[in-house]
Amino acid sequence: MNLAIWDIESSSANTSWGSIIEVGGILVDPNFKELDRFNFRCRLPDGEIPQAMALIVNKTSVDLLTKGNLSHYQMLGELEAIFRKWSPAIFLGWSNIGFDDEMIRNEFFRGIRYPYITNATPNKRHDGLNIARGAHAVDESVVKTEINEKGNAVMKLESLARMNGFESAGAHSALFDAELTVKVLGLIKKNQPQTWDIFLRTANRADTEVIIKKEKIFTLAEYHFGKNYKYVVAPLHPKYCIHPIYQWGQAVDLKIDPVPLLNMSVSELKNAMKKQKFLKTIRSNKAPIILDKSYGMQVEPYNNIDSDLIKERATLVNTNEKFSQNVLTALREIAEEKQQFDSQEDILAEESIYKKFTPQKDTALFPKWHSSSWKDKLIMLDKFEDERMVSFGKKIIYQESPETLPSSMFKSIKREIAGRILSDKKEKWWTCKEFYFECDNLRDKYSNEKDDEKLKFLDEINQFVEGIQKKYEKA
Repeated sequence: MNLAIWDIESSSANTSWGSIIEVGGILVDPNFKELDRFNFRCRLPDGEIPQAMALIVNKTSVDLLTKGNLSHYQMLGELEAIFRKWSPAIFLGWSNIGFDDEMIRNEFFRGIRYPYITNATPNKRHDGLNIARGAHAVDESVVKTEINEKGNAVMKLESLARMNGFESAGAHSALFDAELTVKVLGLIKKNQPQTWDIFLRTANRADTEVIIKKEKIFTLAEYHFGKNYKYVVAPLHPKYCIHPIYQWGQAVDLKIDPVPLLNMSVSELKNAMKKQKFLKTIRSNKAPIILDKSYGMQVEPYNNIDSDLIKERATLVNTNEKFSQNVLTALREIAEEKQQFDSQEDILAEESIYKKFTPQKDTALFPKWHSSSWKDKLIMLDKFEDERMVSFGKKIIYQESPETLPSSMFKSIKREIAGRILSDKKEKWWTCKEFYFECDNLRDKYSNEKDDEKLKFLDEINQFVEGIQKKYEKA
């Protein structure tokens, strides 16, 4: 499969409330030959307060926020079109599963587009950072790395690129970061070809679950607090090896003798999970790194355990249906107990992507909605069953074609935006008050550092937000 390597820059670190303001990508074939590329930048959506630090990091001026050729809505349309054109592909970036993928899912969800475009069949997704960490876990010489003050290898994209001879001065622009990802991953494939296809085996949930159910024993490579760890594990019985709530694979760490666990009750297993930590969770939908057992058998404590004993332990785990069933029951109870203690605070529409799926009937209407005139878009909102889509649609029309809205609806949407961004409370989204507080703190920092360029930028972005505030104070 081709690799679609992409990156975003955003107005905020909050995936539910921020916006993509730049996105770039490069399509390469399995041998890293470039096939296509794009880069889009857009204006900030009307009524959104950006995070100053996010704009400093991605070098976004007020002019770039306000004078781009594309509106935010138009950019999402261009992005959806090019991702569809590139399909089928393995979509990946650098640390994309934790941020970029979440941002695009939320943006497409709020933008009345299918959110799971990067990983729904026939597409798959992986993460360049996971691959780099996995390659480093196999052989630390695969790429040159900086070592931080704690003695750990630095796996940041800019650092890896610079250490391996790639120009990195433009890092934190979307297309440039995509280019660096292509270069670093290309180098990893060249220097460690034997693991490349092994890493890509886990590029979707279904393929990963096949591995978990089929393999009797393997190495799970994980990364914690700056260090690589390798665990030799045995999945639970193939019928009962997937978490009943989260749908993640479950395996037993074979440094622990499973015999005392096999006949435990569900409540005893719950205690043992906390105390002994014998169970390893394999996040099947997040591109885990699964390697041959031989890699883990080379490190402590597994290299001090007889290999035949490791195999015996694996067989006990793989073949015991009752034990595996009890582990899943314990996991279900733990998850349900946790849900009872979850915040009872109301979930707002913008952050509800995983709480309720949009009906297929509505999803089927999305393309027609986007291809319609603004007047017809407004009329078509009555056809959506999902009230969240109706709300999102009204806001899109407010931002793109406000004259289409009836006066009362226009004023209502404007008042809702005003109520959010002018709030004096600590909110989930960025408010004017929060922005000014952030700006003041950054001014102190950059004054002490005598960084006149950043101080000038803060003054400009501060004026920009004051303009938004004035507009919505009249709502």
